[in-house]
Amino acid sequence: MESSSVPVYYGDEYLTQETRDLLSSLPSEKGWLVSQMYQFEGSWQTQALLQGIVNCQKHFEANESDVILSTLPKSGTTWLKALLFALINRHKFPVSGNHPLLVTNPHSLVPFLEGDYYVSPDVNFSELPSPRLIQTHIPYHLLPVSVKRSSCKIVYCCRSPKDTFVSLWHFGRKLAPEETAGYPIETAVEAFCQGKFIGGPFWDLVLEYWYESRKNPDKVLFITYEELKKQTEVEIKRIAEFIGCGFAAEEEVSEIVKLCSFESLSSLEVNRQGKLPIIGIESNAFFRKGEIGGWRDTLSESLAEVIDKTTEEKLGGSGLKFSC
Repeated sequence: MESSSVPVYYGDEYLTQETRDLLSSLPSEKGWLVSQMYQFEGSWQTQALLQGIVNCQKHFEANESDVILSTLPKSGTTWLKALLFALINRHKFPVSGNHPLLVTNPHSLVPFLEGDYYVSPDVNFSELPSPRLIQTHIPYHLLPVSVKRSSCKIVYCCRSPKDTFVSLWHFGRKLAPEETAGYPIETAVEAFCQGKFIGGPFWDLVLEYWYESRKNPDKVLFITYEELKKQTEVEIKRIAEFIGCGFAAEEEVSEIVKLCSFESLSSLEVNRQGKLPIIGIESNAFFRKGEIGGWRDTLSESLAEVIDKTTEEKLGGSGLKFSC
């Protein structure tokens, strides 16, 4: 077992012998978040999250009314968890009242599918109120069969590759300073462009959801972090219509947006102090800047060009473009 200071999803506390046997057969690379990451069916994962993916593939049964929030790591997941939780539960928890988001970190309110299944294959989501809201970083092709076959809705959000990389970079330096200390940012950019980072490769996995949303728009809603930031109320109404809980009053939208704003969430004591239960990650690690184009503070022009060139090569002809 690794040091107790290592977040659960980067450790090996709950690994089974079956997972250890699987890991021994997979390609592996040193990452800038963990000592070792593993390539499993086209995606790079930590040993813990790989176990979680395999377990939920075997055991998770989707309900027809489920709402699955899917993202790549560091693509606005915390914000979206808050927005969708407030949206789906707005009749149970009026925004004007003593809302759970004021006293509970969004990650504790919305289950993390493969994370929960890493800890135990016997996860029981049956007690969640309907519609169940569940979050995942799992690539589309690795989602449990029941998710694809059911009528449940998938809301997928992606962020521009340069901002995604920079957010990952700073997240890694905060969570795993010993791992990242000897890992130059130039090497990290090269690895990112090769798809070798936790949750990667960026472009291949984003395109999976992009193409699925175009083929089956009633099943998958594709949104970008940039559009969500620029026109939050418009995008929230689009999400609400997609999952079947449209707004009756305009003020409801603005109230939810205000409650879940970066400024509001990041200022709350519950998101500034302490660690999240079970996973052991500091609450404030999920709130850095949340800006569009924030990569300019970290990436040199030459490194930005490397990512831009890869983006052009990978997304060419897809119809998907990023504005920054």
